[in-house]
Amino acid sequence: MGRWLIVAGCVLIVVGLALNYAPWLVNWFGRLPGDIRIETERSRFYFPIVSMIIVSVVLSLILSWFRR
Repeated sequence: MGRWLIVAGCVLIVVGLALNYAPWLVNWFGRLPGDIRIETERSRFYFPIVSMIIVSVVLSLILSWFRR
């Protein structure tokens, strides 16, 4: 359990650094075909369904790789 917490913390640090210092790496998120974006004069609504499916598949592959 301790090792998983350390790995999760390191992953969060890397993601945070990437978002802070290299935001162009995640510009694709929410802008793929199939993502729902509704913009009006007063509000904006984003539902990145395709982006979340891709993230889910990648995380599933990574976790299944670590389980072996």
